[in-house]
Amino acid sequence: MSSSAPAKKPVVIYGVTGYTGRLVAEYLREYRVPFIAAGRDAKRIKEVLDKVPGIETADYEIAEVEHTVEALTKLFSGAKVVCNMVGPFMKFGPEAVEASLAAGCHYTDTNGEQNWMMHAEETWGAKFAAKNLLLSPGVAQMYTTGEIAANICLEQPGLDTLDILVLWKGFPTYASTQTIFSILTANFYYLEQNKYVQWSPTAKAEVIVPGQHETAMALPWGGTAHPVWFKNDPRVANCKAQGGVFARPVMEGVVQITGVVEDQIKKMPKAEQEKALSDMAASLQAGMPPRENPRENTSVDSVHASGPLGRAHCVIHGTCNYKQTGLLQAYLAYYLLQAPPKRVGFASGCQAFGHRELLGQLQAFGLVSAPQLTRNGVTVAA
Repeated sequence: MSSSAPAKKPVVIYGVTGYTGRLVAEYLREYRVPFIAAGRDAKRIKEVLDKVPGIETADYEIAEVEHTVEALTKLFSGAKVVCNMVGPFMKFGPEAVEASLAAGCHYTDTNGEQNWMMHAEETWGAKFAAKNLLLSPGVAQMYTTGEIAANICLEQPGLDTLDILVLWKGFPTYASTQTIFSILTANFYYLEQNKYVQWSPTAKAEVIVPGQHETAMALPWGGTAHPVWFKNDPRVANCKAQGGVFARPVMEGVVQITGVVEDQIKKMPKAEQEKALSDMAASLQAGMPPRENPRENTSVDSVHASGPLGRAHCVIHGTCNYKQTGLLQAYLAYYLLQAPPKRVGFASGCQAFGHRELLGQLQAFGLVSAPQLTRNGVTVAA
């Protein structure tokens, strides 16, 4: 164990004790990538990692570190990639990004906060690009698998509008629930003619779910990352993304809570808002959910792309969305240790590594099926 010592391993997982962090460690082990498991409590990190399947064959160190720019910079120095799992990111992310930049590390996280994505791009995108470093927040199943489907649709020229749906079976982890609630006080946006347009805070929709007769309820889910990623893509002028979980009672509960936020919590001082939202989130999910079961925890990413004279629809059925996230984070690190990203500065997973490459990794580990693709109403090979 070390205490903020210079990094000896090329990858740092910051926040490894959470649900997703331990999955990143598991997949880094499968890629045979050495890593530092970092967080505030070394004893807790060891307890968590000891339960990771196959961890005895992994090459890793444990580091206890304070959540300050100075301490994190010291820890990250000598590493090449930082995988940050410490959220909500609008609250805790700046220190990790600043430290990554100062230490000369590529940065990625698993955030689900559109406001954090926009803030990160505006604040640090050019600074990371100037150092030939990648700033890639939001590499996770909730957004990246849908981004893969969108890019498959966009392989057909002439399509400029994206309608994205992301649904999964299961219940968010404690950290994810905290994030969901933290974004309820923020404004969130979709893309219309390459400009951000604000969603109504109470927006919701009945959506058609590919592969079943029953419809589902979907929400803008804080706006998602997709409008941010595609805003500077010359192929795309319009982008709306919605999503959530299949369980309708959970979605109805989020709608009710959103109403409470609008009527009561937004009127509170900021510190009181944060406490109220955190307490509400903890009341719904205070513990660690069980390890995902691939027979139960499934995901559906569906993208309709359209243009004046063309249509495409891509569906990707998957399993274990948190495992998808862990794998994507691990592959990102594995890739960056061997080659530069396809784009530096602020970039999505697909922009930095290629959507076909990411799809191939998810398929190789048995986490998604082959995409189902139609073009202008005709089923084609994806």
